[in-house]
Amino acid sequence: MNIKTLLLAAIALLVTTTATQAAEPTYTSITVQEMHCAGCARKIAAQLYAVRGVKEVRVNVEKKILYVLPSANTTLSPRAIWIAVENQDTPIRLAGPSGIFISRPKS
Repeated sequence: MNIKTLLLAAIALLVTTTATQAAEPTYTSITVQEMHCAGCARKIAAQLYAVRGVKEVRVNVEKKILYVLPSANTTLSPRAIWIAVENQDTPIRLAGPSGIFISRPKS
């Protein structure tokens, strides 16, 4: 291989690695048991917005999943999110940067 080919391969690897790192989800998803309609979703979302650091809540009522996006440079507490959801519904699974939980997290 010549220098030009090696340089192009290194650039391609760098671009791929950077794109992969940027694509990592920074959101937390939480699956619930009873969310049946937009009204249920609004009630749960209101509880989540009360958690410090929550910037946005997106909802898929059909799949019974809420996606919680943190404010910039914020790590959300899995426990705080779980408890907020418990105020309105039964959480089944929480997955995010801090791990995957099927029961109330300790922190």
